[in-house]
Amino acid sequence: MILQIILLIFGFIILIKGADYFVDGGSGIAGNLKVSKMLIGLTIVAFGTSAPEFAVSVKSLLSGNTDMVLGNVIGSNILNILLILGLSALFHSLKVKENTVKKEIPITLMITTAFAVLMCDNFFDKNISSSFTRGDGLILVLFFSVFMYYVIGMAKNKVEDDIEEYPSMRKSILLCVCGLVGIVFGSSFVVDSASELAKMFGVSERMISLTIVALGTSLPEIVTSVSATRKGQYDIAIGNVVGSNIFNVGIVIGLPILLFGGINNISFSYIDIVVMVISTLFLFIYSFNDKNISKKEGIKFLLLFVIYYSYVIFM
Repeated sequence: MILQIILLIFGFIILIKGADYFVDGGSGIAGNLKVSKMLIGLTIVAFGTSAPEFAVSVKSLLSGNTDMVLGNVIGSNILNILLILGLSALFHSLKVKENTVKKEIPITLMITTAFAVLMCDNFFDKNISSSFTRGDGLILVLFFSVFMYYVIGMAKNKVEDDIEEYPSMRKSILLCVCGLVGIVFGSSFVVDSASELAKMFGVSERMISLTIVALGTSLPEIVTSVSATRKGQYDIAIGNVVGSNIFNVGIVIGLPILLFGGINNISFSYIDIVVMVISTLFLFIYSFNDKNISKKEGIKFLLLFVIYYSYVIFM
């Protein structure tokens, strides 16, 4: 018990410091390449901080822990919006660029809704059980390919020079690599030790995947977005969440299912799926209204987070 708590604290320390380096490195790369920080947030930062989810998903699928695969993605996507953006908005209201409102967030809503529909076979036909097939995985990977096509086009647009000074490209890449190593190893310590602690108290695999595992694998996104917000890097904070949710659906769940086979008899509650879609819809609505996620809206995200997880834990 004491050893697991020590490892948990140690993992947090590595994770937080790694995220700090990662944000600095990502900003430096954007500055040196003269591309937007939103692009870096949507790609390098988002994909890097989603590495723990991908590792957990592949490991769980190969070991037959299918509830862990789906719960990891569902829980992470809910946490990314409700908890991460909620916490980030408490530090400072998040300005959302028009391009993000019109293109990136709608893509997130579209791929999240597709994921939800593909999981709900039983809702449309009561005579069959809900499953997730290789064909479903292919659809999600194709959605992700559309997003990457958009990102490649976005990369061609250079941004104007600004007065902000950045570390050299070599140092920026080194910061990103060191930060990513810290994020991955820190997450591993946190997830493993937290899971062991949860098992000592005897909870279900669905409970573990939606709470301990989802929170553990989302810790990189949490500390990265909050750290970015505190540094005034709002594009990285938002791009991290948007890119991570797209990556989670398209690659963390879609690619392993396509490569290693489907999941039969999905046992997740419709409540879990509905909250995932609603949280993404709220992100779209709040961003569309005034292109800003205020502290008040951040509190609303956190309240919904508390209500949902109170239901998961106590019901």
